[in-house]
Amino acid sequence: MSSLNKEPGAGLSKGLDKVEIELKWDPSPLGAPDHDLDLVAATYTAEAPHGEPDYLVHFDSRSPDGTITLNRDSHTGQGFGADEVMTLELERLADTYARVVVGVAIQQANGRKTFGDVPGTSVRIRQGYDDLAQDDFASVASATAAVVAEFVRSDSGEWRHLPSVRGFDGAPDEFAAAMGRG
Repeated sequence: MSSLNKEPGAGLSKGLDKVEIELKWDPSPLGAPDHDLDLVAATYTAEAPHGEPDYLVHFDSRSPDGTITLNRDSHTGQGFGADEVMTLELERLADTYARVVVGVAIQQANGRKTFGDVPGTSVRIRQGYDDLAQDDFASVASATAAVVAEFVRSDSGEWRHLPSVRGFDGAPDEFAAAMGRG
């Protein structure tokens, strides 16, 4: 299902401005521990675009300036539509930021789980009505976390999407520290 080759925002457009990331997964079988997946965004400065993140946005935090928000946070995968939704208002990010990396981490509280263990996983990245990318995590089925999007600011100030799904195998807190190094 991977379709990471579309890039609205190229051509006549002035780049990306407001992007939404939607994450879905199926609930656990009755009586089994819940599957809990989390969207995580890391911001990087122009001075250190591949260094340590300046700040992270995840289930219990938000960006200091309100430009990156987690609008929906599920712990079970139950509900209608997307289970988690994150909005990135790239056009409002301060000029000091040159890169934003978005990932998905599977909580490991009830034993090791990979994307292959969680049925119905999918992510969709869109700007307005235009899909930038979709993926079903099949290419990273043995991973416990994955980078699903990277947004970079050009020298002219325009934001663009670099399609990529990269798996990671480790604890969620280790992933948050390493997700932007790829």
